[in-house]
Amino acid sequence: MVTIRLARAGAKKRPFYRIVVTEAKTPRDGAFIEQLGYFNPVASGQENPLKLDVERSKQWIEHGAQPTERVAQLIRRAERAQAA
Repeated sequence: MVTIRLARAGAKKRPFYRIVVTEAKTPRDGAFIEQLGYFNPVASGQENPLKLDVERSKQWIEHGAQPTERVAQLIRRAERAQAA
């Protein structure tokens, strides 16, 4: 099964996540099919905390990819930000 999930990057105590499409059986930070964007939970100042290709993520979901709960929240947030 194909999933859309977060892959951790960044330093210790400074998390940074890539939003990726990957096989469900691959490790969290392992190989991925496509990178859709990123999420920076500790963004400050002018840094952008979320960048996501919403159209591409919808296309993957239409083709059967299952987003995790957190990624589903981020997709909804990105859609609201894009609409505003």
